[in-house]
Amino acid sequence: MAAQHDVTQSWRLGALELAAAYAAGTLTPLAVTEALQARINRLNPELNALVTLNPAAAEEAAAATHRWAESRPLSPLDGVPLTVKDHLNTRGLATTWGNRALAGNIATEDELAVARCRAAGLVILGKTNVPEFTLEGYTDNPLFGVTRNPWNTALTPGGSSGGAVASLAAGLAPLALGTDGGGSIRRPASHTGLVGLKPSIGAVARAGSLPQVMLDLEVVGPLARSAADAEALYRIISGPDVRDPASWRTRPEAPAGKLRIHYVPRFGEQPLDRQIADSVEQALAVFARQGHQVTQGELPFSLEPVDRFWPMMGAAAVAAIFRALPETEPEAAGLFRDMAGQGRQLSATDYLCGLDGIRRFRRTVAEAFLDIDIIITPSAAALPWPAAQPYPGEIDGRPVGPRGHAIYTGWVNACGHPAINLPAAPSAEGLPIGFQLVAAMGQDELLLRLAADYERESGRGWQWPALAEA
Repeated sequence: MAAQHDVTQSWRLGALELAAAYAAGTLTPLAVTEALQARINRLNPELNALVTLNPAAAEEAAAATHRWAESRPLSPLDGVPLTVKDHLNTRGLATTWGNRALAGNIATEDELAVARCRAAGLVILGKTNVPEFTLEGYTDNPLFGVTRNPWNTALTPGGSSGGAVASLAAGLAPLALGTDGGGSIRRPASHTGLVGLKPSIGAVARAGSLPQVMLDLEVVGPLARSAADAEALYRIISGPDVRDPASWRTRPEAPAGKLRIHYVPRFGEQPLDRQIADSVEQALAVFARQGHQVTQGELPFSLEPVDRFWPMMGAAAVAAIFRALPETEPEAAGLFRDMAGQGRQLSATDYLCGLDGIRRFRRTVAEAFLDIDIIITPSAAALPWPAAQPYPGEIDGRPVGPRGHAIYTGWVNACGHPAINLPAAPSAEGLPIGFQLVAAMGQDELLLRLAADYERESGRGWQWPALAEA
């Protein structure tokens, strides 16, 4: 008979390790859930990662325990705990989007990805914090306040999936669901040392959502401490649904053999933290050792259509939120009321021309990937900055604006391709640094395979922050 696990240390285990322990009878979902709830009660007040707890979590875990005892789990992840971003409707729990007017907004249905997790038996621990309307690159809002980075609680974990990554990095849960409309999975993952996948458009079908004001640029994706765990959650949430026509896209076969990898170390003259540049350069060597064909240069296409459309889309998005949910406007931060005013002044002609530019950009990027299998860039231009500060004021000694730290990710949402953040060598201060791999449309599983290969070759396994060990 297998030796029993110490349930008080079960927070250290990944999703697949927990599932293996359930199968062996050395842990139960109920015991793990109760241990994590105690850990959340102890550590979450300092982090503010989870903002709504699921009162039915123990009941869900007890049902999963019974299924494992009868050897009839609903899925390979039955009974594994999960957090859900407070941007995804979760039946019976509040979905606030970080806005005070939505504090009592109890969802009556699940976002499709949440429903798929529930059907697979995952235990929902609660909802994780977001910036208001998930439109900023750090995590703070008037309703719940600031979320802090487990690696240094004076700093931000990024955003908008900031609560999600903080919950994982602190060992409050082994898995998290996030969303990514401009880098909101990848950049927070880079700031906390995690694996975060932004799937292709349509790879994870959408239904039962809040207003999708970021059009099809925003997708739901998995966050985990390892590539294998991220892949396991991706397999649960991915797949088509009749309510989402984009989800029926044909998935191309992945290229076989060694890959053509194009490394873009920086975007033009935009400032990049020197420690990030050095760390990503070191990570690139792993792929060269594996025999992949690695080239270096600029992006093989212009980002001008994205740069032109992005401010229009953001302003129109806030105006659309206020029309769909008018009660949120009086409670929203002044920044968003100003953006809504700009959005209301946009002409339909300008917006449609911007959309046409994005369509042409997608064709251009697709053509570029005929000659490239993977593009590698940093995930973020800056290391984590003070937690209550919306963005770093300077990078590498040069002043930057609100999006200066976020320049590497939004173009991938615009073209719709999949991308994944992986951890590289940390900074001298011990802060995580990440880089992203971008593949052709539909090559999500290729990215997950590459991520697992990178983990094995680099030997860069998960390391716990001091807060988690306390």
